[in-house]
Amino acid sequence: MTAQDSKLGDTDDKIFVGKGDEQAWLTLALANRHGLVTGATGTGKTVSLQVMAEGFARAGVPVFAADIKGDLSGISEAGEAKDFIVKRATEMGLSFQPDQFSTVFWDVFGEQGHPVRATVTEMGPLLLARMLDLNDVQEGVLNVAFRVADDNGLTLIDMKDLRALLDAIVPDSGKKGADAEEDPLAAIRKAAQGFGNVTKATVGTIQRQLLVLENQGGTKFFGEPALTLKDFMKTDRDGRGMVNILVADKLLQNPRLYATFLLWMLSELFEELPEAGDLPKPKLVFFFDEAHLLFNDAPKALMDKIEQVVRLIRSKGVGVYFVTQNPIDVPDRVLGQLGNRVQHALRAFTPRDQKAVAAAAQTFRPNPKLDTAKVIMELGKGEALVSFLEGNGTPSMVERVMIRPPSARIGPITPDERKAIMAASPVKGKYDTAVDSESAYEMIQKRVAATAATADAPAGGSGGGILGQIGSMVGTIFGTNVKRGRLSTGQVIARDVTRSVTNQVIGGLAANVGKSIGGQLGGSIGRTLVRGALGGLLRR
Repeated sequence: MTAQDSKLGDTDDKIFVGKGDEQAWLTLALANRHGLVTGATGTGKTVSLQVMAEGFARAGVPVFAADIKGDLSGISEAGEAKDFIVKRATEMGLSFQPDQFSTVFWDVFGEQGHPVRATVTEMGPLLLARMLDLNDVQEGVLNVAFRVADDNGLTLIDMKDLRALLDAIVPDSGKKGADAEEDPLAAIRKAAQGFGNVTKATVGTIQRQLLVLENQGGTKFFGEPALTLKDFMKTDRDGRGMVNILVADKLLQNPRLYATFLLWMLSELFEELPEAGDLPKPKLVFFFDEAHLLFNDAPKALMDKIEQVVRLIRSKGVGVYFVTQNPIDVPDRVLGQLGNRVQHALRAFTPRDQKAVAAAAQTFRPNPKLDTAKVIMELGKGEALVSFLEGNGTPSMVERVMIRPPSARIGPITPDERKAIMAASPVKGKYDTAVDSESAYEMIQKRVAATAATADAPAGGSGGGILGQIGSMVGTIFGTNVKRGRLSTGQVIARDVTRSVTNQVIGGLAANVGKSIGGQLGGSIGRTLVRGALGGLLRR
């Protein structure tokens, strides 16, 4: 053991996790092959997670972890040399040294950490449908809405943008006759119907699901400034990885929002990061607590996406560690890609529990010295069965070990300590104030307002000088200055003929009128006719 080993238990390329008959080391070069931490409530999963997070941070690897109970926040404060901690460290040949780690707190609701926001466009229809618990038909309509937004340049940032877009694609059930009011959103509605049957009932159901999400606080998640994932991938002045903690106690009250949010983060990392291949250590390690929520009732399309992200994000230099109670909470096609395992105690009080224990035992490489299924039920608090990847990427034989004590505080920090950390945060001020940029909601409102303004424009008279008089003259000819109502037969004919006339012909007419007046004034009149009279004619 080197001097560093005796002090911290870690080396330059490994993290010391625990000790039994053999020492348990997590190799940094293989840490991006993902992992799994499992065990019943109260068996020590959070401490194991903290030990691993501390090891990654010391090695200069940034960490992201969801903190369900608030216990993980203690990593930001120095640990205390309590008797049981010192005793365990001594038994492992370690010299306990209190330590603390640079931490950034995040909170979707902006209450106990910096706000975390994403735009509706970034979330995408697949994950948003999962968040809203939509069926296949409703998800299809949501896909149509996103496609229409893309084709029409409507930026979807927050919830009001999505609501406005959904309202805009609802079929118009108003009058269709000659005296019908103009529909300023007709082009959007027509485009939506071109992709399939979009019904008012289906859109209404989606709107009601949005209301449920809003009532649960989901509105705060969508908006700007949107999260820049590179802010998760920073080191402090000492070259240690920053520990990013998502405060998730309130977020977990909406399990779908929690699971979908974390999956969105993984998807964004997968899409944004370049290929990195096999690195000496990961670029980022991502701990996904209460991982079973991600897979509960997940449709096939979502499961395919989860499997793809987990399988391929390794090549981007990101390690994903799922934390849950039992290995059977994770589907086999995902479980098979989690090479680094830490299994705390399981209890077998029911037949289902006994099957779960047997299944957990079978996920390890057997050790002739251990009856794995029996040991899983005998493990004490702080003990675990461990198997990490070694050598050429094969799992080591399972070992029974005592998890080493963390160097930082075990347990939550105080509100005052949290405030002090946030005040010194490297991202202070960047996300704390929401910004309402012009987006789909404002764009749609402008279309409606522009049409209303055209309809309510003054009928003519001497107002506006010579330009106004000429505009009035043209309006009289074509019927555009007549107050809305039933059009005369001549006006209907004029409207229909005008719609079929090309811009070139109208432009030529305007130019000739302008030339007859002459000079710069004539040019201005020509442009006015093209912008004003033509626009009014084509809107009728």
